[in-house]
Amino acid sequence: MLASTALVLLMTIPGLAMFYAGMVRKKNVLATALQSFFVTCLVSVLWVLVGYSLAFTPGSPWIGGLDRFALQGMLYLHDAGKLTVSHVAPTIPESVFVMFQMTFAIITPALIAGAFAERMRFGAMVLFMAMWSLLVYAPVAHWVWEPTGWLASMGALDFAGGTVVHINAGAAGLACAYMLGRRTHYGSEPFIPFNLGFTMIGASLLWVGWFGFNAGSAVAADGRAGMAMLVTQTATAMAALTWSTIEWLIRARVSLLGCLSGAVAGLVAITPASGFVNVGGALAIGVSAGVACYWGATGLKRLLRADDSLDVFGIHGIGGIVGALLTGVFADKNISGSEGHLLTQAIGAFATLIYSGTVSLLILVILKYTVGLRVNAEEELTGLDLSLHGEAIP
Repeated sequence: MLASTALVLLMTIPGLAMFYAGMVRKKNVLATALQSFFVTCLVSVLWVLVGYSLAFTPGSPWIGGLDRFALQGMLYLHDAGKLTVSHVAPTIPESVFVMFQMTFAIITPALIAGAFAERMRFGAMVLFMAMWSLLVYAPVAHWVWEPTGWLASMGALDFAGGTVVHINAGAAGLACAYMLGRRTHYGSEPFIPFNLGFTMIGASLLWVGWFGFNAGSAVAADGRAGMAMLVTQTATAMAALTWSTIEWLIRARVSLLGCLSGAVAGLVAITPASGFVNVGGALAIGVSAGVACYWGATGLKRLLRADDSLDVFGIHGIGGIVGALLTGVFADKNISGSEGHLLTQAIGAFATLIYSGTVSLLILVILKYTVGLRVNAEEELTGLDLSLHGEAIP
């Protein structure tokens, strides 16, 4: 579990930081990387103070209590041999469970930053991430992963975060894209990525780190963890091949960015299903994710008319929905002892989509009319690296 925790943290820093930084323009690379790094620091502190308690202590069906505020009551006394464990994960020290779940709480808001890349004020970003983590992420995690949560009580299946992480972040990302508006000259001039080599390294780190994400969610070194790892690899590879095939058929070429996007789509879609499906289910989920997320990043993006800069909704939102629904179709009782129900999965997916999108919009409206959301035209033209942070890549 310690190794899995480190792997999930690797997904955000350096994985997501490099993945996103490589896709923006040169003048915004450092600001984009800083967002991932700063969110890691911010959410770490918020999680130990109140986020963990709100998400993972019994309370109402909607939110946890404050029994673990600032991790009070969590003990490790070496001489007395006392060690607390969570009722959610009774086989490991609670300190390890807090850390493991912290890494999920970190990457989820960090994913949102891809939707408003290159145009959000840093102070507004910090306030949004802090409020979103406590008002959106913690409640949704409680709904799904704490046994008293209303979706958990219904039997909704989300092994490693298809709903809690990806649909949640995707809905918030779409809200951000609408509220901040399009980047200047978006659609009228090409926005050349700074370095797709960085993006490839970032995507590779995400892929490797995802084994901690999915296999680690078994909270055990057992056959189920092994199967979660196997189906994660299978679905990811299948989705990348599917996306690349579609590109080849439509555009007569395969691009590095397309292949990487397909892989991330597969990782997203297999996440909720990874502890419940067999290899056949993983292959089907991979194909479905490749097709659906390609459409999400192209056709749907045009229909929505939102400048979702790095396709957070098209890949994480759509991929999360595909994965959540197909978990209800392909869940194998022989693997987990759980049966999937498509209707229950749909309720969980769309409840999260609506809640996250609505509360995100409310937070953004408050910030817009208090501190302001978007940099001015001159700052955007100069680039966030220099205008906000006084730094630049030579």
